[in-house]
Amino acid sequence: MKTAGIIIFVIGLLMTIYTGVTYVTREKIVDVGELEVTVNDRHTINWQPYVGIGAMIIGGLLFVLSRKKLLAI
Repeated sequence: MKTAGIIIFVIGLLMTIYTGVTYVTREKIVDVGELEVTVNDRHTINWQPYVGIGAMIIGGLLFVLSRKKLLAI
């Protein structure tokens, strides 16, 4: 659980810093014989920084709670 908490915390930190991802897809418009026309379409996925902050809180809680549980045993 400690490792999962750290991973979720780091993902949350990255989501807070980078609030979106852009990727490109290639779409074929015309295909006549040897003639091909393609278009590169840019797609963007955006999220609020609050999502990253929430993930950091959850990851931190997982890390702290798993640590206390191991010390109690």
